[in-house]
Amino acid sequence: MTSLRWPFVGTEAVVAGSVTNHQLRTTYVAVHRNVYVPRGAELDAVDKAVAAWLWSRRRAVIVGTSAAALHGTRWIEANLPAELNRPGRDKVSGIVLHSDVLDDDEICRVGGMPVTTPARTAFDVGRAPGLETAVIRLDALRRATGLSVEAVGAIAERHRGARGIVQLRRALALSDAGAESPQETRTRLLLVNAGLPRPSTQIEVRDPAGRFVARLDMGWPAAEVAVEFDGAHHWTDPRQRSRDIDRIAELADLNWIIVRVSGDMLRHRPAVILQRVLAALRERGVFVVQSA
Repeated sequence: MTSLRWPFVGTEAVVAGSVTNHQLRTTYVAVHRNVYVPRGAELDAVDKAVAAWLWSRRRAVIVGTSAAALHGTRWIEANLPAELNRPGRDKVSGIVLHSDVLDDDEICRVGGMPVTTPARTAFDVGRAPGLETAVIRLDALRRATGLSVEAVGAIAERHRGARGIVQLRRALALSDAGAESPQETRTRLLLVNAGLPRPSTQIEVRDPAGRFVARLDMGWPAAEVAVEFDGAHHWTDPRQRSRDIDRIAELADLNWIIVRVSGDMLRHRPAVILQRVLAALRERGVFVVQSA
């Protein structure tokens, strides 16, 4: 038996001698008609995209969040259905089918599969319902691919009458390739929506000798105020906690004010975050008028 990559087409694998019919029944499970994965395997967004494309008999174009995953976008939830574009809208479990007209220059190849280009993928994910989710996905896609706002804007101009185009333009204006996680995006949106000046992202701090000290999530370099989102490991990992203490002390010596944000604060106490950031900015002479 040869090494078998999955997902795979069952009948093709049997003919190739990579698997037997008995193994198909006992070792693997069909996720779609004639498309198999190992029993117990946990499929991520990329696996689901490949499986759906194989189900289409390699005829569909991979689009939406599935295309984003194939372009290297992180944070695509594994429980989301795959997305394909092809004529006909017949229903199938685990796959969302679209029938949009795609121009030739809106399709590229990833791993031999037809996938919407990063710009067209951004055009699609940025129009899906939910502004915050759209910005999170645009941030991640732009970070993964280096995609510019202008490239997406050109696609939007081509499809002016498309549904969700107003949200797309708002999401693009709010997007930032510097975000390294959905929580960083949510933190930035909290600040911007409250009327604070838009923060810079991934701010590099060096000491007077030019030695690298830190890269900060977001902030206002001229005021030397930054906001850092700390994931759970910053609070639970003793070594990380120790590094953070030293890092914050060194940044304080360089005159930086750091407002630290946790997931709990972002979910349940956003007003506290805003109060602390406003206080820090005002301490540095930055006058801010909050949105009503």
